[in-house]
Amino acid sequence: MSPRDRAPGSPASLRTANLHRVLAVLRRGAPHGEAATPVTQATLARLTGLAPATVSSIVRDLAARELVETEPGSGRRGTTVQLARGAGVVAGIDFGHSHVAVAFGDLTGAVVSEHRVPLGSGHDWEDGVALARTLLEELLTRHGLDLTRLRGITMALPAPVTDGVVRSSAILPGWVGVRATDVASKHFGLPVHVENDANLGALAEHRLGVARGETSSVFIKISSGIGAGIVIEDSLHRGSTGAAGEIGHLTLDDQGPMCRCGSRGCLEAYASVPAVVAMMAPQLPGAGIDDLVTAAGEGNVAAIRTFEDAGLHLGWGLASIVNLLNPALVVVGGDMARAGELLLEPARIGLRRHALDAVAATPVLASHLGERASLAGAVLQAAERIELALD
Repeated sequence: MSPRDRAPGSPASLRTANLHRVLAVLRRGAPHGEAATPVTQATLARLTGLAPATVSSIVRDLAARELVETEPGSGRRGTTVQLARGAGVVAGIDFGHSHVAVAFGDLTGAVVSEHRVPLGSGHDWEDGVALARTLLEELLTRHGLDLTRLRGITMALPAPVTDGVVRSSAILPGWVGVRATDVASKHFGLPVHVENDANLGALAEHRLGVARGETSSVFIKISSGIGAGIVIEDSLHRGSTGAAGEIGHLTLDDQGPMCRCGSRGCLEAYASVPAVVAMMAPQLPGAGIDDLVTAAGEGNVAAIRTFEDAGLHLGWGLASIVNLLNPALVVVGGDMARAGELLLEPARIGLRRHALDAVAATPVLASHLGERASLAGAVLQAAERIELALD
């Protein structure tokens, strides 16, 4: 097809645009649980705004290319349509302070299989990417696939990312200054998009989790650090340089404890996993977050009080977010979310103390996807970023 045939406003250009509109709906489908369900041609026409006859023609075209599968229903418009598994797969990679997780999914963004292993926080980017590739190859092989079947990858990192470059991060120091999009794409031999992990957690909770059905929400990931992913009008808000959502560095007390960022009294210094573990170290030396949750559940007063203090400070930080953005709800995820109501109820109290009356009742809920949120979001985003061959 010549460039003139694809010029803006030409019939071929309009046809391609309509194809992509239909594919966009099929990627999201009619979400149910963790996967998109098939949609009818009538639903496709309604959601795309295209005429039923146009949708029928496009579906026939996509089926002939083996990009979609159809199932006869009640009448032509009742025929259900879904993306074909044979159209290819996408992958997600999630790096954390002490782990790397990989997953692959179909073109709707639904996770098919995943694997997570420990990884030292001091690793350099080359070792991390090499391990991720090995894990992903093993995962695909178990399902009779290989890297050639991948159409795209999204990689989650716990750091601000600007134009593919990893900015300051005490969590993964071996990645700072690395143009992660380029080095990962070269290593895998296909496009790799890099995104902040909290943003991807927000995307997953918005599409699949507790925030589903809301147009605005904030996802707070509390692990080694504290970051926020912000969804406004169904879209991720990254800020002008990709650093939006660094809620962990809101100053609560400029005379407070030193934070890893160099400031004093940041929210992270009161409510992150290292902060909570450090507070309990004199009484429970060597205890991790799960040990503290167990101790609190068994009635350890100091552990209960530690989570209360962390939750109250968290609520103080959340008040700034809801005062500014007025989201429909706040979702708390990451390792700290395993404390459940030990953390969340004090956070609600802290929120009510510091928020305006108009937003003080903003729900604060636990993540439905848990530690999988960023990984699930990576697979979702990988599916939505790819372009299928339509020429």
